[in-house]
Amino acid sequence: MAAMDPDTDPDNDLQARVDALMDGLRSDLERLAAIPSIAFPGFPPEPMQEAHDLLVGLLHDAGVEHVERIDLPDTSPVIFAEIPPPTPDAPTVLLYSHYDVQPPGDESLWRSPPFTPTRIEGGLRARGIADDKSNVIAHLGMLRAFGGRPPVGVKIVFEGQEEYGSPFDDYPPTDPDRFACDAMVIADLGNLRPGTPTLTTGLRGAAEVVVEVRTLDEPRHSGEFGGAAPDALLVLLKALSTLHDVHGDVAVAGLRRDEWTGTTYTEDEFRDLAGVQDGLPLLGSGTLGERLWSGPAVTVIGLDAPTVEHAASAVVPYARAKLNLRFHPLQDPHEARAALVDHLASLKPFGVPVTVTPGDTGPGYEAATGGPAYRAARTALKEAWGTDASYVATGGSIPLVNGLAQAAPGAEVLLFGAQDSMCNLHAPNERVLFSELRATVVAMCAFVREYAADFRSGGTA
Repeated sequence: MAAMDPDTDPDNDLQARVDALMDGLRSDLERLAAIPSIAFPGFPPEPMQEAHDLLVGLLHDAGVEHVERIDLPDTSPVIFAEIPPPTPDAPTVLLYSHYDVQPPGDESLWRSPPFTPTRIEGGLRARGIADDKSNVIAHLGMLRAFGGRPPVGVKIVFEGQEEYGSPFDDYPPTDPDRFACDAMVIADLGNLRPGTPTLTTGLRGAAEVVVEVRTLDEPRHSGEFGGAAPDALLVLLKALSTLHDVHGDVAVAGLRRDEWTGTTYTEDEFRDLAGVQDGLPLLGSGTLGERLWSGPAVTVIGLDAPTVEHAASAVVPYARAKLNLRFHPLQDPHEARAALVDHLASLKPFGVPVTVTPGDTGPGYEAATGGPAYRAARTALKEAWGTDASYVATGGSIPLVNGLAQAAPGAEVLLFGAQDSMCNLHAPNERVLFSELRATVVAMCAFVREYAADFRSGGTA
């Protein structure tokens, strides 16, 4: 963003302060992204501790005096830091992001080593650089811009095991005083597209279900027994085929689907992001927002069956599939999972029953958007990006959002950050754009400024 005339831009000082910080923020992002802080089993714990210690030092350097460590069983350490409100009438804002990252996957698909931060046009490439280390640095940038004394009280949560799953998801409601706040910024997301300020207002819930079929004691010669002996794989495929209608829409009764009224991708954008082969249709009907965010999706994410390479001429005696269900942000997770389980359990393809085992489930979330924090955020995002913010949802889930919302039930929950939908998070060649990082820091700064003013004036600012 070009610098504005200080005589016409009352916020030029804020923009200039952030610009003066950007070299240091980029340098610290490179330092953090060079650490392979993977909290998955089988990876060494030392990089997690290295990233933890680096962030603790950066928080102290930013003027945060109270920094502590939350240790829970079977999880990486959580960094908790706190700056008291500057005045009794100032609000408190909780800032969340995480410093663990996904494994790099097949490193041969990367254009540069995943933990060697590499300059690209307009940004940096490395594993975890967008998800979520850029947002960690954005929080630190806001603190630096105010010299460690922002106009609001601040509570900071830097989690160390978000990508793998952690008992910390359920911890905040057990310690509500620690997480009490007036608003929270969950920075584990970003913009629909670069340059388009975006507030995520909904998260779909998620559940897993396993369905299996056993028909024979062992494989039997397909020439001698095929045609009469029940084929477990055929039974399973028949059951799976009932999950969608002829258009590709989910055909499971009891799963909620509403109209989506916010912003969404264009079809060309979505095809490019998903890597859809040329000439193939998209699944389902209705708007992309309904299919991706305010309606259900059922995906077969795993299948146990003989491989083509090692296939024998035999009737298959056993087959199993794992299903991932995504459901409406406001639907009860147990109700949604039960709808899928009941649908499958009621089937007897070719007269053969199937066994259905429910797995883990997690709730979605839909934010209330009419309060002072959202007013401040809309003003802040427009100041940072120069255009009005759009509302979107996401098909992904962030279980901790619900835990924090339960711990602070009166707090407004805002989800925005430095990522964008084209940043390749969880994929090879993940990247972040410096323009998005800078605008996120400006937005964070403008948000706390506007929220403090609105809060003190009783909502008349």
